[in-house]
Amino acid sequence: MGVPKQIDVLLYGLGSIGSFYAFILSRASNVRLTVVARSNYDAVRSNGLAIKSENHGNHTVTPYKVARTPAEAQATFDYIVCAHKAIEQASVPEQLAPAVDEKKTTIVIIQNGVGNEEPFRKRFPDVSILSCVTWVGARQTEPGVIAHTKSEDMQIGLFPNHSVEASLEQDRLDTFASLLTQGKTVFQVVPNIQVQRWEKVVWNAAWNSLTTLTMLDTHSWLSSSSGATPLTKRLMHEVVDVAQKCDVPIEHDLVDRLVDKILGMPPIGSSMQVDAQNQRPMEVEIILGYPVKKGRELGLNIPTLETIYVILTGMNQRFTRQSHYS
Repeated sequence: MGVPKQIDVLLYGLGSIGSFYAFILSRASNVRLTVVARSNYDAVRSNGLAIKSENHGNHTVTPYKVARTPAEAQATFDYIVCAHKAIEQASVPEQLAPAVDEKKTTIVIIQNGVGNEEPFRKRFPDVSILSCVTWVGARQTEPGVIAHTKSEDMQIGLFPNHSVEASLEQDRLDTFASLLTQGKTVFQVVPNIQVQRWEKVVWNAAWNSLTTLTMLDTHSWLSSSSGATPLTKRLMHEVVDVAQKCDVPIEHDLVDRLVDKILGMPPIGSSMQVDAQNQRPMEVEIILGYPVKKGRELGLNIPTLETIYVILTGMNQRFTRQSHYS
């Protein structure tokens, strides 16, 4: 057997999820890993990236290069993994452009929300895009230090590009999957990743929004009044309606399953709630705005979804004015 080809990977967005997957990818022997860091740049540049994981143990990742921007990396990459918070998504592809070679680069999107792929496809019409839905329990306890619980799962699939040969797209998916396998993480390759994207957005549209607007945990919200559970289910059903009109095959029985799932878990808050508590911009557009936009385009009656979206947009405007997201 020959020596495995070196694969250059750029990890863009070194928060808790990005850092976790930087660790996973760093375990692949043929990966040369560059990371783009912002608020934790100095810590990672000086000390590497520390991971304290209940599944994987304690490790320190020393990237090949730590940059503040993709342009600063001064290279193009085989894979660019986007794990940044999905805020002002439309501005990101232009920032990535110096690191993209459309003949070889594959963009991997690991984010909440739906419609995430569209700005990348518009800016880079000839690249392959892999879309991922992740369920990882991780937080950054201090700059460059990540605490990971046992929660670890990801679904991954192609966002098909009909201008790229199907066999080449499949090869790019298989190669990235092989890196995740070497990294010893839990994942599944799925035939239609939009199913998992929309299922998670049904979950996030409800729990992120309602915990944020009430500042209650999930159980406290559901028990707060006789109207709380019916409103939650109406919101979820409206998102399912939009998904179905977008030809994504999910069913309305998902709603009861997700409510039962939350009731079977300990009470939780949400990442959006934490952002609101810290008066940071929230992922409103990618979780609620895109379903509202598609619902309006398709002529659907989505009053609960529209109302929640409009109120959260107002909150978000205040946070965006107060701080420049970093």
